[in-house]
Amino acid sequence: MRKSFACIFILLLIALFINSCKEKIKPTIINAKIEGVYPTQESWNSRITFTREGKVLAILEVKHLLIYDDRKETLLEDGIKVDFYDEEQKHTTTLTANKGQVNDITKDLAAYGNVVVVNSEDGTTLKTERLFWKNNTQKIETDAYVEIDSPKEKIRGNGLISDQNLKNYKIINVTGQTTKID
Repeated sequence: MRKSFACIFILLLIALFINSCKEKIKPTIINAKIEGVYPTQESWNSRITFTREGKVLAILEVKHLLIYDDRKETLLEDGIKVDFYDEEQKHTTTLTANKGQVNDITKDLAAYGNVVVVNSEDGTTLKTERLFWKNNTQKIETDAYVEIDSPKEKIRGNGLISDQNLKNYKIINVTGQTTKID
């Protein structure tokens, strides 16, 4: 019995040795990369700081962040908040929205859905459905319907150009305006 077991074991080793000496067949690899469909990076509960010459311009907080290197853009999903700062690093305004997008080349921000901007100093509030912040000018603008409530007035209209602090704003097409009396 021991001899037969030893013979079987030796035959198995020889078969294994012969099989391992054969040329291996490599499987065909198909390059299945689909450009732009999947993000290069993805994260949750992220914080991004925008700076210029060492000074903080804005701090962005987002629940779901998707970076697409090939498209040079970052998508902001599931709620965003941006705190803006002036040249003296003083907090000036806060922007919140449902979602947004950052152009990774220009660092411009687009915000969409229930966009609200509040001035930290006097409480002036802007509401709209979409808003664009230009990094190089630090201005905000939109062609959508806007509502501005400030300590002095309420304005409704379509289109807006403003500094990011909501101190100097212009409604392109005013549809309603009231002045508040103290």
